Amino acid sequence: MSSPSTLLSLASSIIVEPVQHCIQSAIRYLYTLCSTQLTIIIDEFRGITRNHIYEAAEIYLGTKIGPNTKRFKVHNTTRDKKLYTSVEKNEEIADTFQNVQLKWRFVCIQLKSPNPTIITSEKNLFELTFHKKFKEKVLNEYLPHVMEEYQRIKDNDKVMKLYAMNLSNDKAIWGSINFEHPSTFGTLAMHEETKAAIIHDLKRFVRGKDIYKRVGKAWKRGYLLYGPPGTGKSSLVAAMANYLKYDIYDLELTSVRSNSELRRILTSTTNRSIIVIEDIDCSVDINDRQLINYHYNNNNNNNNNNNNNKLTLSGLLNFIDGLWSSCGDERIIIFTTNHIDRLDPALLRSGRMDMHIPMSYCTPEGFRLLASKYLTNCNNHHRLFGEIEGLIENVQATPAEMAGELIKSDNPDIVLVEVVNFLKRKHTKEEKCRGTEKGAKRKKN
Repeated sequence: MSSPSTLLSLASSIIVEPVQHCIQSAIRYLYTLCSTQLTIIIDEFRGITRNHIYEAAEIYLGTKIGPNTKRFKVHNTTRDKKLYTSVEKNEEIADTFQNVQLKWRFVCIQLKSPNPTIITSEKNLFELTFHKKFKEKVLNEYLPHVMEEYQRIKDNDKVMKLYAMNLSNDKAIWGSINFEHPSTFGTLAMHEETKAAIIHDLKRFVRGKDIYKRVGKAWKRGYLLYGPPGTGKSSLVAAMANYLKYDIYDLELTSVRSNSELRRILTSTTNRSIIVIEDIDCSVDINDRQLINYHYNNNNNNNNNNNNNKLTLSGLLNFIDGLWSSCGDERIIIFTTNHIDRLDPALLRSGRMDMHIPMSYCTPEGFRLLASKYLTNCNNHHRLFGEIEGLIENVQATPAEMAGELIKSDNPDIVLVEVVNFLKRKHTKEEKCRGTEKGAKRKKN
């Protein structure tokens, strides 16, 4: 039997255009009736959210690449020598399940704008073809098998991703790199009780699917990290991601143009992920609760008041705990700020930011932890520790500053003398600043 494409080409060459469409539809219908094959289309996106079956097929098929595959992609991480493979576009992968022969094909379709020379985006999909008599087996047994294998592979060979937004053809899309930040709860220079509270909260969240469902809440958790620069907010985010094995989405609000774009960007994030909005006090106009207006039009005189061209604070809050918050499961949203006093109370209430975590200056306990990591040959005991801990209690030194001093030498005698000198200089500078501020206040009064 001739292929439908051959018959359609023949019909196009000998039949006038007005009746071509009807005949082409009839040929496709007849070919479908006569064919023994059935094809399932698995699109990358279902509406505005990523299709979980597509994601599973992408990982699963990477393990099915065999000698007959002509082209495929290979990658690995800098820490892992293991090679990971994935299917290249338009390649076919054969698979067998309970004596059923199946054929996968990865298809990438370029979608064009009205101007045929400009490609605006791509549509990715998988085609799964098999004998139509096995339809029920494929739907009820094979695809669940693919999902189970995907979860097993993901759990065993998790390569976490750090996603950031890229502007492509005037559209914001997620791009990613492998996330290999070394920070863990064991390396954080913060109070042990605070660490324990965070770990307990994360464990409760991960196990809480049934609880969230029972009480009718979206399965998400909000954290606010606040404190001066250098106190370890980014390191804590990395430690949380490494603990949970979650991907991170780093969202720059200043790159978002409208509420609708914000919804599209946020709903395209995957489950079991952390969405981070750093320096929220700098990302939103907290003095104007109704409007955060970012125009991406080069013509500054073009003031469009249409809400589609505006990002509003209410649009952000609606995703955090409004109707859009239920689009996805097992997500963590983290805001960071250097100035919690500048934030709108609407961002702080329970249900949006469930846990407020203060990130403080370095404490004696934090210093000892840092010293144990950087100075492995002093057994966490040195004659200068007492002097350093006394200075730390009276100086606003961040963990980042202390780490910067400790990394300068492997010799404890040398580096700890430098730490003492650093803290003394900092103490003198802070005393001068306080004296200047008092003098300015007296003059003002």
